[in-house]
Amino acid sequence: PCFFSDCFFLPPSQYKFRDLTIEELKNVNKTYPNFTFSMNTYTFKDGSQKDLLNFSGTVPVKYGNSYNIPIRLWILDSHPFAPPICFLKPTVNMGISVGKHVDAHGRIYLPYLQNWSHPKSTIIGLIKEMIAKFEEELPLYSLSSSDAPSPSELLSYIAKITEGETDMKSKSKIGEVKNKGCFNKITVVGAGDLGIACVLAVAAKGAAAKVVLLDPSEGAAKGGTMDLEIFALPNVEISKDFSASADSKVVVLTVNSLGNAQTYLDVIQSNVDLFRGIIPAISHYSQNAVLLVASHPVEVMTYVSWKLSAFPKSRVIGVGANLDTERFQYVLTNLLKAQVLAKDAWIIGEQGEDKVPSWTSCNLVANQTEVMAARNSREKVANRAMEVLKAKGQRSWSVGLSVADLTDSILKDKRKVHSVSTLAKGCCNINSEVFLSLPCILGTNGVIEMVKLEEDPLVQEKLQSSAGSIHDLQQQLKL
Repeated sequence: PCFFSDCFFLPPSQYKFRDLTIEELKNVNKTYPNFTFSMNTYTFKDGSQKDLLNFSGTVPVKYGNSYNIPIRLWILDSHPFAPPICFLKPTVNMGISVGKHVDAHGRIYLPYLQNWSHPKSTIIGLIKEMIAKFEEELPLYSLSSSDAPSPSELLSYIAKITEGETDMKSKSKIGEVKNKGCFNKITVVGAGDLGIACVLAVAAKGAAAKVVLLDPSEGAAKGGTMDLEIFALPNVEISKDFSASADSKVVVLTVNSLGNAQTYLDVIQSNVDLFRGIIPAISHYSQNAVLLVASHPVEVMTYVSWKLSAFPKSRVIGVGANLDTERFQYVLTNLLKAQVLAKDAWIIGEQGEDKVPSWTSCNLVANQTEVMAARNSREKVANRAMEVLKAKGQRSWSVGLSVADLTDSILKDKRKVHSVSTLAKGCCNINSEVFLSLPCILGTNGVIEMVKLEEDPLVQEKLQSSAGSIHDLQQQLKL
């Protein structure tokens, strides 16, 4: 067979590192000469499309007998600095065994992909790990007999017998992670100061039966992570493998890119690129989780998480103004002695300077004059409270406490109202897909209902302004 570079033209304008890509694929061709190369259109989760080089073929897997597992790898235009997108390519008489490393669509998830780093990561190395993982759990089964269970289904059944379970489940249950005793499992992604603060706060709150600290970064263990390992908190696990997050009820995202970006847009784009390698794996291993975003800027990164995960909007929320609101209500109650006002007071909108106080109900008054007087009085108290809060920064441990508060409400289905970043489209005449902090009732499945705010033209104007600037920023990002 001819080398792909001899019989196929790779557009230099599209592939930034064309020579490196060709050189690596020559090595693949030598090792696996049965692979065929082509240029086809790939459709991403957000619906966008791109013409990408891909190759298809089979890899040999020993699982009792020898099997040739058909796969297809898509090479991104930033290869070799970005990992390929990998799929099974089953024939018409094959079924996919959904499992630890394969989803229902045949997409392949491996630690090697998550830890991809040029030049040590190569396609040959990826395929070797793929073969090793498939030899542990065969990803396909024959459809020649509708009643014949796949090898992985039989192993699953045997495992259940040893655990005292004898009910044979349907094929749809194949590959479910069997840590059912861990009903309230939380994963925190990111082992920086904020991630560790979240782990400690959640553990102290006692809401979760298990907390996983997932550190997807390269290099030696950070100081905080090492200390967690040394002092071994009960029910806290530290891992670099995304499979450790499987079946989490809540996944907290705290990672932020520390690249050398020059502009604010570059910083956010670096975070988006980081999330592209995290969200698909997280959503694969915990398909029913609530994603709780604490990365910055929280409104944009919550939107990015929603788009990349394809989760319903109710299950993707940002920490938003929850901390600000709790502080605001505390100051009103304890410092300004305005308990009546505090229970209806919220900080909403955009984190930072553009956040705005609002109210979910109006005091009952007899006439319009009293309405205006009540509003003026309330505004003065709110302004005093906001002045007090100006000096209060958001340190890692304080955000961690806020995250623990939110996860507690979700895991325990408290149906408590929190000001969190949620999809604001349709609220306050906002027509774009942006996330803003608004009072929401939270439960097991995330946002149950948005609480109606009192109509205030000034507040609506500020929310619309924030929505406009956030939407403009999002339009410049490459998802």
